[in-house]
Amino acid sequence: MAAQVTATPAFTRAEPDARRHSLIEATARVLAREGAAGTSVRAIAVEAGVSPGLVGHYFSGIDALVAATYAHVEGQVSRAIDAALGEAGNDPRARLNAFVTASFRAPVASGELLATWIAFWSLVRSRSDIARQHDEQYAAFRARLEALLGDCGMEAVHRRRAAIAITALIDGLWLELCLSPEAFSAKEAGAIARSAIDALL
Repeated sequence: MAAQVTATPAFTRAEPDARRHSLIEATARVLAREGAAGTSVRAIAVEAGVSPGLVGHYFSGIDALVAATYAHVEGQVSRAIDAALGEAGNDPRARLNAFVTASFRAPVASGELLATWIAFWSLVRSRSDIARQHDEQYAAFRARLEALLGDCGMEAVHRRRAAIAITALIDGLWLELCLSPEAFSAKEAGAIARSAIDALL
Protein backbone atom coordinates (compact mmCIF):
# COMPACT_ATOMS: atom_id res chain seq x y z
CA MET A 1 0.00 0.00 0.00
CA ALA A 2 2.81 2.42 0.88
CA ALA A 3 4.51 1.70 -2.44
CA GLN A 4 1.31 2.59 -4.27
CA VAL A 5 1.09 5.92 -2.43
CA THR A 6 4.74 6.67 -3.17
CA ALA A 7 4.21 6.05 -6.84
CA THR A 8 1.17 8.31 -7.16
CA PRO A 9 1.88 10.37 -10.29
CA ALA A 10 -0.43 13.27 -9.41
CA PHE A 11 1.90 14.39 -6.65
CA THR A 12 5.03 14.24 -8.77
CA ARG A 13 3.35 16.39 -11.43
CA ALA A 14 2.21 18.99 -8.90
CA GLU A 15 3.41 22.55 -9.08
CA PRO A 16 6.19 23.53 -6.63
CA ASP A 17 3.83 25.44 -4.31
CA ALA A 18 1.47 22.46 -4.19
CA ARG A 19 4.37 20.14 -3.41
CA ARG A 20 5.58 22.37 -0.60
CA HIS A 21 2.04 22.58 0.79
CA SER A 22 1.66 18.80 0.70
CA LEU A 23 4.94 18.34 2.54
CA ILE A 24 3.91 20.90 5.18
CA GLU A 25 0.57 19.17 5.71
CA ALA A 26 2.35 15.81 6.00
CA THR A 27 4.69 17.33 8.59
CA ALA A 28 1.72 18.59 10.63
CA ARG A 29 0.22 15.08 10.62
CA VAL A 30 3.50 13.48 11.68
CA LEU A 31 4.02 16.04 14.43
CA ALA A 32 0.49 15.41 15.73
CA ARG A 33 0.94 11.65 15.67
CA GLU A 34 4.59 11.16 16.62
CA GLY A 35 5.55 14.38 18.41
CA ALA A 36 8.69 16.38 17.74
CA ALA A 37 11.00 13.50 18.68
CA GLY A 38 9.44 11.21 16.09
CA THR A 39 9.39 13.73 13.27
CA SER A 40 12.11 13.18 10.69
CA VAL A 41 12.60 13.73 6.98
CA ARG A 42 12.08 10.02 6.40
CA ALA A 43 8.85 9.92 8.42
CA ILE A 44 7.53 12.96 6.57
CA ALA A 45 8.49 11.48 3.21
CA VAL A 46 6.62 8.27 4.02
CA GLU A 47 3.58 10.28 5.15
CA ALA A 48 3.63 12.38 1.97
CA GLY A 49 4.30 9.40 -0.27
CA VAL A 50 7.52 10.79 -1.73
CA SER A 51 11.24 10.14 -1.49
CA PRO A 52 13.37 11.80 1.23
CA GLY A 53 15.34 13.41 -1.57
CA LEU A 54 12.27 15.29 -2.76
CA VAL A 55 11.74 16.66 0.74
CA GLY A 56 15.33 17.91 0.68
CA HIS A 57 14.71 19.54 -2.69
CA TYR A 58 12.09 21.87 -1.19
CA PHE A 59 13.41 22.34 2.34
CA SER A 60 16.97 22.65 3.60
CA GLY A 61 16.28 20.23 6.43
CA ILE A 62 13.87 19.17 9.12
CA ASP A 63 14.27 22.44 11.03
CA ALA A 64 13.18 24.53 8.05
CA LEU A 65 10.24 22.22 7.38
CA VAL A 66 9.02 22.34 10.98
CA ALA A 67 9.31 26.14 11.01
CA ALA A 68 7.31 26.36 7.78
CA THR A 69 4.71 24.03 9.28
CA TYR A 70 4.44 26.21 12.38
CA ALA A 71 3.76 29.24 10.17
CA HIS A 72 1.22 27.25 8.15
CA VAL A 73 -0.70 26.06 11.22
CA GLU A 74 -0.69 29.55 12.72
CA GLY A 75 -2.04 30.82 9.40
CA GLN A 76 -4.91 28.33 9.56
CA VAL A 77 -5.87 29.62 13.00
CA SER A 78 -5.63 33.25 11.85
CA ARG A 79 -7.84 32.57 8.84
CA ALA A 80 -10.46 30.92 11.06
CA ILE A 81 -10.47 33.99 13.31
CA ASP A 82 -10.64 36.30 10.28
CA ALA A 83 -13.66 34.36 9.01
CA ALA A 84 -15.37 34.68 12.40
CA LEU A 85 -14.73 38.43 12.42
CA GLY A 86 -16.12 38.71 8.91
CA GLU A 87 -19.31 36.96 9.95
CA ALA A 88 -19.68 39.23 13.00
CA GLY A 89 -20.16 42.39 10.96
CA ASN A 90 -19.20 45.86 12.14
CA ASP A 91 -20.51 45.95 15.71
CA PRO A 92 -17.42 46.23 17.97
CA ARG A 93 -18.74 43.99 20.73
CA ALA A 94 -19.93 41.34 18.28
CA ARG A 95 -16.47 41.36 16.70
CA LEU A 96 -14.77 41.01 20.09
CA ASN A 97 -17.04 38.09 21.00
CA ALA A 98 -16.40 36.44 17.63
CA PHE A 99 -12.64 36.82 18.02
CA VAL A 100 -12.70 35.23 21.45
CA THR A 101 -15.09 32.37 20.71
CA ALA A 102 -13.57 31.34 17.35
CA SER A 103 -11.03 29.30 19.29
CA PHE A 104 -13.77 27.06 20.66
CA ARG A 105 -15.00 25.85 17.27
CA ALA A 106 -13.56 23.77 14.46
CA PRO A 107 -11.03 23.98 12.95
CA VAL A 108 -9.28 25.62 15.92
CA ALA A 109 -10.81 23.39 18.61
CA SER A 110 -9.37 20.10 17.41
CA GLY A 111 -7.58 17.26 19.15
CA GLU A 112 -5.26 16.85 16.19
CA LEU A 113 -4.44 20.56 16.16
CA LEU A 114 -3.74 20.40 19.90
CA ALA A 115 -1.31 17.52 19.32
CA THR A 116 0.47 19.54 16.66
CA TRP A 117 0.74 22.59 18.95
CA ILE A 118 2.12 20.42 21.76
CA ALA A 119 4.86 19.27 19.41
CA PHE A 120 5.66 22.89 18.56
CA TRP A 121 5.62 23.96 22.21
CA SER A 122 8.07 21.19 23.07
CA LEU A 123 10.57 22.87 20.73
CA VAL A 124 10.26 26.40 22.14
CA ARG A 125 13.00 25.87 24.75
CA SER A 126 15.43 24.18 22.36
CA ARG A 127 14.96 26.08 19.11
CA SER A 128 15.30 29.84 18.97
CA ASP A 129 13.45 30.09 15.64
CA ILE A 130 10.40 28.29 17.02
CA ALA A 131 10.57 30.41 20.19
CA ARG A 132 10.63 33.52 18.02
CA GLN A 133 7.66 32.33 15.97
CA HIS A 134 5.79 31.54 19.18
CA ASP A 135 6.45 35.00 20.60
CA GLU A 136 5.49 36.72 17.36
CA GLN A 137 2.27 34.73 17.06
CA TYR A 138 1.10 35.50 20.57
CA ALA A 139 2.12 39.13 20.31
CA ALA A 140 0.07 39.47 17.12
CA PHE A 141 -2.91 37.74 18.76
CA ARG A 142 -2.79 40.05 21.77
CA ALA A 143 -2.34 43.13 19.58
CA ARG A 144 -5.49 42.27 17.65
CA LEU A 145 -7.33 41.69 20.91
CA GLU A 146 -6.15 45.02 22.30
CA ALA A 147 -7.44 46.77 19.19
CA LEU A 148 -10.83 45.10 19.56
CA LEU A 149 -10.97 46.09 23.23
CA GLY A 150 -10.18 49.65 22.21
CA ASP A 151 -13.02 49.57 19.68
CA CYS A 152 -15.31 48.58 22.56
CA GLY A 153 -14.29 51.63 24.55
CA MET A 154 -11.63 50.28 26.90
CA GLU A 155 -9.06 52.90 27.82
CA ALA A 156 -5.58 52.32 26.39
CA VAL A 157 -3.97 52.06 29.81
CA HIS A 158 -6.03 48.94 30.61
CA ARG A 159 -5.87 47.10 27.28
CA ARG A 160 -2.54 45.28 27.61
CA ARG A 161 -3.34 43.52 30.89
CA ALA A 162 -6.90 42.81 29.79
CA ALA A 163 -5.62 41.23 26.57
CA ILE A 164 -3.16 39.07 28.53
CA ALA A 165 -5.93 37.92 30.88
CA ILE A 166 -8.38 37.16 28.07
CA THR A 167 -5.72 35.33 26.06
CA ALA A 168 -4.90 33.16 29.08
CA LEU A 169 -8.60 32.41 29.56
CA ILE A 170 -9.04 31.52 25.88
CA ASP A 171 -6.00 29.25 25.95
CA GLY A 172 -7.13 27.48 29.11
CA LEU A 173 -10.67 26.87 27.86
CA TRP A 174 -9.37 25.81 24.43
CA LEU A 175 -6.92 23.36 25.98
CA GLU A 176 -9.53 21.74 28.22
CA LEU A 177 -12.07 21.64 25.39
CA CYS A 178 -9.58 19.82 23.15
CA LEU A 179 -8.44 17.45 25.88
CA SER A 180 -11.86 16.68 27.37
CA PRO A 181 -14.59 17.65 24.87
CA GLU A 182 -17.24 15.93 27.00
CA ALA A 183 -16.49 18.08 30.05
CA PHE A 184 -18.16 21.20 28.63
CA SER A 185 -19.33 22.49 25.29
CA ALA A 186 -18.04 25.16 22.95
CA LYS A 187 -21.18 27.13 23.77
CA GLU A 188 -20.35 26.99 27.49
CA ALA A 189 -16.75 28.02 26.81
CA GLY A 190 -18.01 31.00 24.84
CA ALA A 191 -20.40 32.01 27.61
CA ILE A 192 -17.60 31.84 30.19
CA ALA A 193 -15.33 33.98 28.02
CA ARG A 194 -18.04 36.55 27.35
CA SER A 195 -18.81 36.83 31.07
CA ALA A 196 -15.14 37.52 31.76
CA ILE A 197 -15.10 40.19 29.06
CA ASP A 198 -18.23 41.77 30.54
CA ALA A 199 -16.42 42.08 33.86
CA LEU A 200 -13.36 43.66 32.23
CA LEU A 201 -15.36 46.13 30.20
